[in-house]
Amino acid sequence: MYWNKPIEMMEIDRLKALQLERLQTTARMAYQNVSVYRERMQKDGVDPDDINSLDDIRRLPFTEKNDLRDHYPFGLFAAPQSEIVRIHASSGTTGKPIVAGYTQKDVRIWSEIVARSLGCAHVTRDDTVQVAYGYGLFTGGLGLHYGVERMGGKVVPVSSGNTRRQLTLMEDLGTTAIACTPSYALMIGETLRREGFDLSRLKLKTGIFGAEPWTEGMRRKIEELLNIKALDIYGLTEIIGPGVAMECLESQNGLHVWEDHFFVEILNPETQEPVPDGEYGELCISTISKEGMPLIRYRTHDLTAFIPEPCVCGRTHRRIKRFRGRTDDMLTIRGVNVFPTQVESAITGIKGVAPRYMLIVDRVSDTDVLEVQVELAPDFISDEVRVIEEFHAKILKTIEQVLGVSIKLKLMEPGSIERSEGKSRRVIDNRHLFE
Repeated sequence: MYWNKPIEMMEIDRLKALQLERLQTTARMAYQNVSVYRERMQKDGVDPDDINSLDDIRRLPFTEKNDLRDHYPFGLFAAPQSEIVRIHASSGTTGKPIVAGYTQKDVRIWSEIVARSLGCAHVTRDDTVQVAYGYGLFTGGLGLHYGVERMGGKVVPVSSGNTRRQLTLMEDLGTTAIACTPSYALMIGETLRREGFDLSRLKLKTGIFGAEPWTEGMRRKIEELLNIKALDIYGLTEIIGPGVAMECLESQNGLHVWEDHFFVEILNPETQEPVPDGEYGELCISTISKEGMPLIRYRTHDLTAFIPEPCVCGRTHRRIKRFRGRTDDMLTIRGVNVFPTQVESAITGIKGVAPRYMLIVDRVSDTDVLEVQVELAPDFISDEVRVIEEFHAKILKTIEQVLGVSIKLKLMEPGSIERSEGKSRRVIDNRHLFE
């Protein structure tokens, strides 16, 4: 497997020294080449030469997603257009797309950290990796593609969609690892079960899943349906793409952040002060090696926590916990904070329920109303009113205990909740329609 041992097991003091050196270089680059950073640093009375320790990063300004939209498309680029060799962008579903630019060096770094991430999953050059992330402006497909090639494996660039074709290729080409969103992996697994497919016909052993939050319950379901080990990979278009952090097979507990390229902070979303290790806060990332579009203190809105204990795999790069949600995905229902993944955690272990759900929020007579739609599993069979009512009451109680707020529960027929080959939509907030 790909194993950059000198970097991945670097002594912590040396790693911190490398981070400081690269942070100083990045701060100078941003100051000199990006007017947004220069103006903000001048306004705050900060000079790049003031960064003399890693703690001094707190003197630098934050970057928000709106900054990328406000300066669309190239306003945060630090490299001249003549050195940009790749453009990626987000889907732009909430406004202008987020555009990211890469130099040749950036692409090489990206390929290398994805190769490291595949190494965490024990994928080797003898493996065949089916990349079922979307190709194109989305970073998922090409990010994994280049990583597989960098570590010397065989890549099947099938992209997302056409589940029946995915299964045919898995069987015919001897696919041993698949990379896609966890919700699409679940769809593949459900298709296999529905069609009575014999899993022994597949050589699949590993899945690398990311691009959306998922829970331990969903991991267990995917592993059961596909008979594989399911691992979490993390990244953002703005930062570089997939490969910012990755779970290792040894622990399947927390994602290693590649700290030689990214300096991460976990902050209280309200005060912007660091939280203690183990406590959840907002992940803030600074790129410290990127040339095309370096970002300083980028507020991801993803909620996670540092795991202070060293990992059994021997890697010294710090781990962050599985993401609990996002500050901007968080719903406040009658004063109670609710995350969609809490619903998934509540329903995954209930026999007769599929791990498919939808949250619909509305405002009735100035009061927030939360409806949770939960899909019944195909093997749930009963037309007895009493049985269905008891089942409804059980699920309702379970969800309300987890959320700490009363809800309306609607049981849905199998297959009725919208499926997606990309990121699944979990929330419909109708309150915004009346603002």
